[in-house]
Amino acid sequence: MLRQDRLKRPEAGSIPDAPGSYQFLDAEGRVVYVGKAKSLRSRLSNYFGSHLPLRTRQMVDSAVSVEWIQVDNEVEALMLEFSLIQRHRPRFNVRYTDDKSYPFLCVTMRDEWPRAMVMRGRRLKGNRYFGPYGHAYAIRDTLDLLLRTFPIRTCTDGKFRRYASLGKPCLLYHIEKCSGPCVGEVSTDDYADMVAELLRFLEGDSDPVLDRLNSEMAAAADDLDYERAARLRDRLAAVRKAIETQQMVGSRNEDFDVIGMVDDALEAAVQVFFVRRGRVMGRRGFMIDKAEDLDRAELVSRALERLYFDDNPLGWPKLVLAPEPPAEAGLYAEWLTEMRGSRVEIRVPQRGPKRALQATVTRNAEESFARHRLKRSTDHNSRARALNELQQHLALAEAPLRIECYDMSHLSGQDYVGSMVVLEDGLPKKSDYRRFKIRTVAGNDDFAAMYEVLTRRLSGYLEQRRRPVAERDGRFSYPPQLLLVDGGKGQLGVAVQVLEELGLDEEIPAAALAKQFEEVFVPAQSAPVRIPRQSEALYMLQRIRDESHRFAISYHRTLRAKRMTGSALDGIAGLGPVRKARLTKELGGVRAVQRAELHELKALDWLPDAVAENVHAAFHPGG
Repeated sequence: MLRQDRLKRPEAGSIPDAPGSYQFLDAEGRVVYVGKAKSLRSRLSNYFGSHLPLRTRQMVDSAVSVEWIQVDNEVEALMLEFSLIQRHRPRFNVRYTDDKSYPFLCVTMRDEWPRAMVMRGRRLKGNRYFGPYGHAYAIRDTLDLLLRTFPIRTCTDGKFRRYASLGKPCLLYHIEKCSGPCVGEVSTDDYADMVAELLRFLEGDSDPVLDRLNSEMAAAADDLDYERAARLRDRLAAVRKAIETQQMVGSRNEDFDVIGMVDDALEAAVQVFFVRRGRVMGRRGFMIDKAEDLDRAELVSRALERLYFDDNPLGWPKLVLAPEPPAEAGLYAEWLTEMRGSRVEIRVPQRGPKRALQATVTRNAEESFARHRLKRSTDHNSRARALNELQQHLALAEAPLRIECYDMSHLSGQDYVGSMVVLEDGLPKKSDYRRFKIRTVAGNDDFAAMYEVLTRRLSGYLEQRRRPVAERDGRFSYPPQLLLVDGGKGQLGVAVQVLEELGLDEEIPAAALAKQFEEVFVPAQSAPVRIPRQSEALYMLQRIRDESHRFAISYHRTLRAKRMTGSALDGIAGLGPVRKARLTKELGGVRAVQRAELHELKALDWLPDAVAENVHAAFHPGG
């Protein structure tokens, strides 16, 4: 172990060439990062190279010592790593946050008389859990349907003791939704059988229950006990309805989990559907804060750790469908196999129903991610903190209540466009968004395109400023209090040049967002400004950057679509913009117009025969 003012490379041969976990510690002895390795010697040597990713370099710079624990194999190293992360919560390891507290259906097997209940939060060892579900009401509805067939208690322990002391059951017993264990109306063995049958049903094994109810109903009818037959019929209908609430997505012998994931430079949203006996038995979602450098494969690995190191309520599946193979896929498959006690496969679905199901789970992840980011952006306190943090980190004279961000979009120099998006008081002001069609740039030159866009926008502001207030039309009337450009030092240089040429460099501060959100470049400073992770300012920069990129791309695609559709129908005599639009709409697109026969075109009573002949001749020369 090393403990010095600055982290130094351990002596040669001191690190074992064996599996294990390693921990970097800061000057106060706090663990700042935990990792695992097949070979500790090989893995740790990588941290002392000259070319480290940004976040890894930050971690190494903050550490003054490194320790390691040797284990027998890779699976033990994986389990030890997770255990140490949970204990120390290192600042440079990823952090997980459930996007909300999902409810479970719990059967309290720890109790003498197990009860069924809806619960959230920490799960206790020994109880059985099913879910998680999207909404608590979904569990309560399902439980209500099942209680007539499996009338186990749902009351609290206090209520159970109170009615036991009274010697009479509660209303649920009288409406046949409880078997009355508090007053001895059911034996211990019969109650245990009832609980076991409910557990099998919740696990997806519903056929025995349906068969039993059918046979009991038929027997009651044969005995002319029509009242009992009617009650069994109602129970059978309730069970079938409960089964219908569980979506069927596979065959009856399939147990698998489906993982969907979306991410950006800072975070990832993960959604999981749990499928047992072919039915979706529950779902779960959580966020991953990417505090360490992770590619997509490593991100999948972290998601697997989060899912299966926890007390997984439905157990470990036979198959895990991931968005892509995890890093060290063989290790994770071996670990899950060991946890389950039988072979577990990790696979990426390529086609068919499982691929379609994963697309559905991924859409759930996208929606969860959007909700997560929207919640942060709409919170007034968060916006105020973000603006104050931007003022502090960028050394601005005031909090930037109006921020404008610029981006470019093109395809090989064609349909070159620029975008300007606006945040006022931390919220998008879409009425002030502007789109620019590049006029003076030939070919692919983002610097020249940015120069044109900024010159047009800021010249428009100066023109408005020269007018009397009453004559200003609102277009470009207000200057930004922070001008952001998407890119690095080069794009920032263009912005500074335009501001200086127009005499606005003392009035309007500028900054550039690099490809990594941790790096923001400002004028006259060679090193980037690193805004702290998890800060509201960083989320605000991320949001405006994404919005400017989206707005630029959407305009580019619009222009490209117009060019591609317009070029085919342009120049046809008698076919003006109105007829062109109506023709493509009625026939189903430009290609349909190109394929249309002459009699089809002439059948359009609003299109003159001469124009129909011109259209046909344009695409069928000599025909």
